[in-house]
Amino acid sequence: MQMDIAMNVHIQTLSKVQLFQDCDPALIRDLVLKLKPVLFLPGDLVCKKDAKAKDFLTSGNHTSNWAVLVDTSRFWFNYRHVANVLSIYRSVKRLGIPDSQIILMIADDMACNPRNPHPAAVYNNANQQIDVYGDDVEVDYRGYEVTVENFIRVLTGRLPSSTPRSKKLLTDAGSNVLIYLTGHGGDGFLKFQDSEEITNVDLADAIQQMWEKQRYHEMLFIVDTCQAASLYQKFYSPNVLAIGSSLVGEDSLSHHVDPAIGVYIIDRYTYYALEFLEHVTPISNHTLGQFLKVCPKYLCLSTVGFRSDLFKRDPNRVFITDFFGSQKRIEMAADPIVLPPPSNGKSSNILKIFVLEIFVMEVISDMKTTSVDFCSKGWERSGEDRPTNAF
Repeated sequence: MQMDIAMNVHIQTLSKVQLFQDCDPALIRDLVLKLKPVLFLPGDLVCKKDAKAKDFLTSGNHTSNWAVLVDTSRFWFNYRHVANVLSIYRSVKRLGIPDSQIILMIADDMACNPRNPHPAAVYNNANQQIDVYGDDVEVDYRGYEVTVENFIRVLTGRLPSSTPRSKKLLTDAGSNVLIYLTGHGGDGFLKFQDSEEITNVDLADAIQQMWEKQRYHEMLFIVDTCQAASLYQKFYSPNVLAIGSSLVGEDSLSHHVDPAIGVYIIDRYTYYALEFLEHVTPISNHTLGQFLKVCPKYLCLSTVGFRSDLFKRDPNRVFITDFFGSQKRIEMAADPIVLPPPSNGKSSNILKIFVLEIFVMEVISDMKTTSVDFCSKGWERSGEDRPTNAF
């Protein structure tokens, strides 16, 4: 009985798809039996207008996004390092990662420094176009809380039980994690507070602990410091893509001075990374491959290095928003969930979409009709009329 119902409901739909029009009826029958229900709530973006099957494969199967952003330097002359980390913080928040999933560690409070001619503000450009401190910065670790021990405890989850939830990295095996570090470094180490150091071995072991404890799915590790590439040389954990603003033996240089402040206000690599991120939106198709090229040597004056041998996917086919943006959690159910009708008598808005696991991408790309109802968000955004034909 269940088989007959499935055949009657779906066989006509499949027969309209060009890919299956000349197939043997027995094959169509087998395909129908492989269909599984997937539930999407109103507002969930399933696909975009004109998207191709190969484009769908660029987004990973992670379930959440987290960011750990760390400035390790104190003192006024290191103003640029605070501007660096706040620039990345502003970008990930704009692209959808909430403060509840961002751990922000700032070793000094430049916004309230008596030398600051712009109280309660931090700028990353001499034109003062963007106040990266803003009105809603949530600093989780500040001042002398920014230590090597606290940083490693945050990554590995070995914090005291009394630690507030906002100071914990509550990731799991489905989380993509962005780690961004900026400060003064050397060959194989990064200084914290000018009083202690974290080594590349410490970093490698901490990330391995995260992997063993299922605390990340994929990781993007970025460090803007002198000899930055040395900090990821010892990495050995899977699914990690690492980027450094300079190779071993090279300095990572500042970009420009703000005469009103009297110090350099941003580093070159972060300046051009931010310039790239300002053009990224939550639905854009910018990739990690493009991000790897944001600061060529003639701009950075150092050689940006990266390490992708531990990363399984091709960076050119990975959305930048897989790490800098927000990933909605979509739960898959074995059977449709029927919601009670609303009190006003209108039908429920929940969408029940039956997706063929193996062939769905090819089906969508080869369809004669260019739209499905659950892609309505794309047409609403572009202002075009919604097609009447549906999948």
